[in-house]
Amino acid sequence: MASRPPTGSVTIEDVAREAGVSRAAVSKVIRNAYGVSPAMKARVTEAIEKLGYRPSVSARGMRGATFTVGFEIPELTNPFFPKLLAGATAAMAGTPYQLVIAPADPEHGEGYRAIQALVDRQVDGVIAVSPMVDPEWLETLAATVPVVMIGRHDRASGYDTVVNDDEDGARQVMRHLLDLGHKDIAHLTSVPLKAAPAPGVPQAIRLEVYRTAMQEAGLADRVRVLSTPHGVLDAREVVLRLLTEPDRPTAVFACHDEPALGVLHAVADAGLTAADVSVAGYDDIEIAAHPGISLTTVNQDGERMGRLAAELLLERIAGRSEPRHEVVRPELVVRASTRPPRPRGGAARLRAVGRT
Repeated sequence: MASRPPTGSVTIEDVAREAGVSRAAVSKVIRNAYGVSPAMKARVTEAIEKLGYRPSVSARGMRGATFTVGFEIPELTNPFFPKLLAGATAAMAGTPYQLVIAPADPEHGEGYRAIQALVDRQVDGVIAVSPMVDPEWLETLAATVPVVMIGRHDRASGYDTVVNDDEDGARQVMRHLLDLGHKDIAHLTSVPLKAAPAPGVPQAIRLEVYRTAMQEAGLADRVRVLSTPHGVLDAREVVLRLLTEPDRPTAVFACHDEPALGVLHAVADAGLTAADVSVAGYDDIEIAAHPGISLTTVNQDGERMGRLAAELLLERIAGRSEPRHEVVRPELVVRASTRPPRPRGGAARLRAVGRT
């Protein structure tokens, strides 16, 4: 039996000869292209493993493929994004593709720079979580490299989208709080209140559902929206000021779990509990289920969204050109942070911070 060639010296022709197929068939299997039968994939994969074949990165680049996929995320600190990455990683297991992660520039968080940097490095496709990037810019980009956007409710023709049904998820939260008996419900959003939100942005959709639900419940005069674009600490400070007012809300619906944690912190700082102020979030990050947190929230199945995005991108890379727009149904997870409102007056009245 011939000795196994050293890793790196095996060519795609060697793999084709070993598997008894054409070079083009091997290429299709490596690219996870359409039209490859399970039997063909098994034969080629067995030959690749037997021979220790590894495609040359430089050769890939010369023929326009690097077997890398770029994944842009807005930031590294939000605990929801690892769920997306976990799903995408799982979808690419067993393929020759490797994820390259690029967080957006903190000074220019829109995502343009990070996405362009990935494209400049010749990735074979891009998955991005960039709600503020202009759709026309994305359409132009998608004409040169396959693109899948997560969390954008665009009806694009040149790129694919994977979204949570944000309208349904926000309605589930509002229905839950209203059914508990809450009438003074505030909403915490990351959308700047002085600027028109970009169309299709999840946070803008959740904000609109909150306003609509309050109006439909005859509570339009009790609508209160606070903008907290900078995460937990900002949310804590803004809500703490709100809780010191005599007409504090009995419930707060935060657009994400991260600011919802800041709301829980503010409630505790004010000497209150969930019996005084209910708190609901959106994302169902891991810590939300901790017994000490027990946050009512919306599970939008981040791992499935990441997996779908990766699968769609691999299809795009393999040659699909028609757009796909996938919607993942959310599920409300009720925990201890939301309860029926306590009657006003007496012990339920807010104690000013520091007052005994």
